[in-house]
Amino acid sequence: MTRQYISILAAAVLAFLPGVTAAEPAHGIAMYGEPALPPDFDHLPYANPDAPKGGTMVMGESGGFDSLNPFILKGRAPWFLGPWTVETLMARSIDEPFTLYGLLAESIDTDEARSYAEFTLRPEARFSDGNPVTVEDVIWSFRTLAEEGQPRYAGAWSKIASVEQTGPRSVRFTFTEADREMPLILGLRPVLEKAQWEGKDFAASSLEAPIGSGPYVVEDFEPNRYITYRRNPDWWGADLPVNRGLYNFDHLRTEFYGDQGVVFEAFKAGSLSIWREENPARWMTAFDFPAVQDGRVVMEEIPHHRPSGMHGFVMNTRRPVFDDLRVREAMILAFDFKRINGILTGGTEPRIESYFSNSDLGMTPGTPAPKDVSDLLAPYRQTLLPGVMDGYALPSTDGSNRANLRRAAMLLSEAGWTVEHGRLMKNGTPFTFEILLPQGAGETATIANIYIQALRRLGIDATLRSVDAAQYSQRVTNFDFDMTEILRSFSLSPGNEQTLYWGSSGANQPGSRNLMGMVDPAADAMITAMVRSEDPAQFNAATRALDRVLMSGRYVIPFWYARVSRIAYDRAFHHPDRLPLYGDWPGFQPDTWWYAP
Repeated sequence: MTRQYISILAAAVLAFLPGVTAAEPAHGIAMYGEPALPPDFDHLPYANPDAPKGGTMVMGESGGFDSLNPFILKGRAPWFLGPWTVETLMARSIDEPFTLYGLLAESIDTDEARSYAEFTLRPEARFSDGNPVTVEDVIWSFRTLAEEGQPRYAGAWSKIASVEQTGPRSVRFTFTEADREMPLILGLRPVLEKAQWEGKDFAASSLEAPIGSGPYVVEDFEPNRYITYRRNPDWWGADLPVNRGLYNFDHLRTEFYGDQGVVFEAFKAGSLSIWREENPARWMTAFDFPAVQDGRVVMEEIPHHRPSGMHGFVMNTRRPVFDDLRVREAMILAFDFKRINGILTGGTEPRIESYFSNSDLGMTPGTPAPKDVSDLLAPYRQTLLPGVMDGYALPSTDGSNRANLRRAAMLLSEAGWTVEHGRLMKNGTPFTFEILLPQGAGETATIANIYIQALRRLGIDATLRSVDAAQYSQRVTNFDFDMTEILRSFSLSPGNEQTLYWGSSGANQPGSRNLMGMVDPAADAMITAMVRSEDPAQFNAATRALDRVLMSGRYVIPFWYARVSRIAYDRAFHHPDRLPLYGDWPGFQPDTWWYAP
């Protein structure tokens, strides 16, 4: 399983929602307007309700795990353990920008202002041990996740003024401030069984899997080697319309390997069912092995309509070497995108030019801010970085990158750095830094090595440091790096998760995803404007304004993105012909797939 897909999952779990206009229970909620599907819908449009049940899908992933609790900071848990075994109050449709339909909850009630959200649980909802899902479980889960779980759960809880049980199966959350996304965020919170954790430390890493109500349970595992999930034959939700045609495999299994190269070899040998190829050049040249030639392996490109997100090298501004805007711009100039893209992808992929490239949410680089965007940014004009209003654009290259290196050298000189005996120095200290990557980073390590060679032409001594998965996770959690890889995948409805990524409150909070250490009141205000927007036009303007602030900060050296997902898989596996809006996104594979030899 690729890191791109894992990141997409993380983003999908964090996204945006709007809603009903009347204060009465509804079967679903959308960020703006009404859900596309009526209350009596039979199945999601991209699911096959006649899909056969059975078979095993085996996936591969580089790295490992030493914990089975995916909701806490300590330990490293398998990425898909949560989504496959633990359910939420509502389920997302990946065929709409941001719409949820009832799952554990049979209905949601809110008002026009989204000042509260009330959920009513289904009476038949059960955990895998047979115990009913109760309001007490919901309240305990939300509070415990916020107080002892990963930092991403705390933000929403801080906006809850009160929680009350309003009926045998109903719970109401009243909010402290306007935030149209809050009902949707709560709808996507995991619900755990309170009784399992009596007398236990929830925040302690362990190999005890949470008891959930989802379609699968953990059947067998060996840390850092494999984990197998078994479809629960007594799963309470199998016949719900939102689940009909989904979760068709009897078993799902993830095998763990040292690096992505080994994972690919395992797929070629027939040990794995599916492979996602992120390199278009390799897609064209490396799939000539016998299983492809004789038709046992199918190659498919799946289009999507989602934003590019951001993928590249992020600079840690907590480090003095990167707290100067001119230095960060010089780092971007030194990155020869044209050459690296040519080597790694054959030059086929477009560069990420904004955090929301490939969508209407992104800014137009190199152009002045339109009035609706400039009006939002106007109160912060005195503190905005150069390029926000004018529209910062990444440097172009002539193929040699010499001109950009000259510009980089000038900026470094302005920042007080001078070349002495071939080394870039400032106050007697050389310009040195480390690019931290996990072992098995593969393609990203190749990019780093090419980049390091270019930096030497400026007198900069950069080194690549590869560490094991556990050490990498610990160091990133504690911001103990100079530069590392960043991968943020976005939906068409970004919202409160943007605070976790870029918010000032997380700049020095261990475990937050604000890797660059960004502190910018304008960014905080634009995120607030996004979640308080009352219509798509306001939302788009706020998102484009945020995009301008992020790009002008020069925090990331962007790579490229793909307009399609490239997947190869055993021909015994199938998916519906009708593809969802988000394409190959969490909720598509393995959820909609089935086995038919």
